[in-house]
Amino acid sequence: MAQTERIEIAAADARLAGRLVRPAGSPLAAAVIHAATGVPARFYCGFADWLAETRGVACLTYDYRDFGQSGSARGSRATMADWGIRDQQAARATLAAALPDVPLWVIGHSLGGMMLPFQSELGRIDRVVTVAAGAVHVTDHPWPARAAIRAFWSRPVLGLTRALGHLPAARFGIGHDLPAGVYAQWRLWCTSRGFHAADPTLPAPDAAALTCPVRMVAVADDAYCPPVSVERLAAAYPAARMTRVLLRPGEVGMRRIGHLDVLGARGRACWDAVTGPA
Repeated sequence: MAQTERIEIAAADARLAGRLVRPAGSPLAAAVIHAATGVPARFYCGFADWLAETRGVACLTYDYRDFGQSGSARGSRATMADWGIRDQQAARATLAAALPDVPLWVIGHSLGGMMLPFQSELGRIDRVVTVAAGAVHVTDHPWPARAAIRAFWSRPVLGLTRALGHLPAARFGIGHDLPAGVYAQWRLWCTSRGFHAADPTLPAPDAAALTCPVRMVAVADDAYCPPVSVERLAAAYPAARMTRVLLRPGEVGMRRIGHLDVLGARGRACWDAVTGPA
């Protein structure tokens, strides 16, 4: 039976709360799950446990700084680059140090899969799975979802977030509160053409650094990260050995999948297709 332990991840000036689940026997690999923006680590526990119990893969889940079990968004100075570069690198390094003798996997959901080009030491990674991760522009979203997303990126919401020092998403019933800097940088990326080119604070991406197999999973009915956005991100990994997967609800026996359910408890029917052959 799989065993779990709580661990602390040191990420520069932050401490992140993590959960490591180990298979009953010696692990065949170790995987870190990088979460989507605004999604708590506990959302992925079912998937992590499944990886340990059915695939023999030790799995680390964690919350980004000033979010979930790793702190509060109120008054936070965190940015999306902090989450997607510093915190993700720290979690990956922590797992590699804990289990140094097995292949290292990275499984990234949305934000969790789009930030690798800006990270370092990518040669240590043995396998990557990105899920509903893409370089999204607001015009990629289908209607009517685009109308709601444009409202989310509107100047009044930006102004409210700056005034309060955090995005009060929970108050509006649209998720969990986010640090103001996370929202502002996320907004910049999604409303600007060229993604990283529009943000001078990001480091230059190293397109040639990631050479391992990459399984890039898109979801056909994902209104928040449509397949066109996923395909755009694929260009950031030209040296990787790419496998593209398009999940369609009917093919896995689901009425809908969407952006979140693919790795949540309701998306269990997707998990074999997400991870690929054992």
